Amino acid sequence: MLPTPRTFSHIGLSVPDVEKAVKFYTEVLGFYVIMQPTKVVEDDSDIGKMCTDVFGAGWKKLRIAHLATADRVGIELFEFDGNHAPAENLNFRQHGTFHFAIQDPNLEGLLEKILAAGGKQRMPVREYFPDEKPYRMVYVEDPFGIVFELYSHSYELTYSNGAYT
Repeated sequence: MLPTPRTFSHIGLSVPDVEKAVKFYTEVLGFYVIMQPTKVVEDDSDIGKMCTDVFGAGWKKLRIAHLATADRVGIELFEFDGNHAPAENLNFRQHGTFHFAIQDPNLEGLLEKILAAGGKQRMPVREYFPDEKPYRMVYVEDPFGIVFELYSHSYELTYSNGAYT
């Protein structure tokens, strides 16, 4: 018996400047702030112990903010002490997370806002089914180099009935 599908709670993103990231993700993508940027230090507090459990000893300090999307998915923004950009921001051959996706029916309008805010467009806007449905997508980067995808329609609509047949 298959398990009941579960909901997606949140994703954590490591950013070089949590205030700038909050500004981008709220003003450009329209997410809202649940918890303003907060400093957390490696100590014996409950949150300090939890972070040490996850990151191991020696993480020293971080700043964290919590945001949410319109459909209640959380976005955790982490600014770690010593944060640095990876050598390759889309290392798709390495297992693990390499992108997330945001949905907006005005994909082109959101793309313009991302570019105006210092983000990058990684490809032309593409249509999945040009002769059947007006479904569009594009890969972009935020101003910090985090890669994500924009969809014009929901994930279920885009891939229902087989997207590649």
